[in-house]
Amino acid sequence: MRQHWIVMAAVAGLMLSACQRQAENLVEVTGHLFVFNYRVASATYLLTLKKTGPIPDGSVIIAEFENPQGGDPLVLNQKIYPIDDKIALQSENLHCVRKDRPYSVSVRLVDKDGKVLQELKTQFRSDLDQTVLPSKPLVVGAFYDKNPEVFKPDGSVDFSNTDKCPA
Repeated sequence: MRQHWIVMAAVAGLMLSACQRQAENLVEVTGHLFVFNYRVASATYLLTLKKTGPIPDGSVIIAEFENPQGGDPLVLNQKIYPIDDKIALQSENLHCVRKDRPYSVSVRLVDKDGKVLQELKTQFRSDLDQTVLPSKPLVVGAFYDKNPEVFKPDGSVDFSNTDKCPA
């Protein structure tokens, strides 16, 4: 009988520790990359997460992306919906992304009362310099008309990148 109680206590302890670990990891990083869109001359961070546990209603993810231009981080607040199993976080447009330089991002999962449920940190590294992008979109409007600022009436083309970036 005593052995039975010891086994039950051990099983209960294992179950409680498993629940605790699951609560600590509600999301995990499944991917991170820079998205270079040549057509509209933009670069953004894209971070994807997968839910690994139940997230309370009203929770938000706060992502702080390192600003390649320097200065304050780029902050993104995004509501989490119970139906979402995968979460995509995309930053605002970036300037001055450099090849092979690490850029950090920190993510906090916060409940509706402001309590931090989980924190993550990861790094992005681009295999391209942003100088491959033109400084102006190649197309404009709903019909993707050629941008007259890039494709000049005289037939010349200006793909130059005019971003002023720190060294």
